Amino acid sequence: MDRALAVVDAKESTKALVREAGELVAAVGGELVLLHVTTDEEYESKRQAMEQIPESGVQYSAQQVEGGAEQFAADVGREALDGIDVSYEAVGALGDEQEQILKTADRHDCDHLFIAGEKRSPTGKALFGDLTQSVILNFDGPVTVVTE
Repeated sequence: MDRALAVVDAKESTKALVREAGELVAAVGGELVLLHVTTDEEYESKRQAMEQIPESGVQYSAQQVEGGAEQFAADVGREALDGIDVSYEAVGALGDEQEQILKTADRHDCDHLFIAGEKRSPTGKALFGDLTQSVILNFDGPVTVVTE
C-alpha cells in the first residue's frame, strides 16, 4: 500500500475510519488522501437557501464548496490522526460521490480505499442503491469497509 484514499463523511464513525486508515498506512510507510465529497443536491440546497437571504448578495460557488469540503476533510484528519506519524493530504470535491471517489483515487494514484459501509438488507440495497458496493465493484484495488 503506497497511497490510500479514505472517504470522509459527516458521520461520527468517520473519525474511527480515518484513524484506522492512518494507522495502517503509517505502518507500511504509505501516504493517505482524505476525501470529502459534497453532492450536487447538498450544494444546490445550500445555494438556494443563501439566495433567499434578502439583500445579502452572497454567492456560493463550486470553488467555495470544494474548498469547504477540503477544509472539512483536513479538520477530520487533524483530529483523527493526532499522534500518528502519517503523511496525508485533504481533498474536497463536488458531484456524484461514486464518480468523485473513483476519480480522486485515480488522480492521486491510490492503490487502496477505505470507506464506511451502511448496514442494509439486500432488498434495501436493491431499492436505494449502495455507494459502498458500487465503489467496491468499480475500484481496481483492495477496499476496506468499516461499519458502525
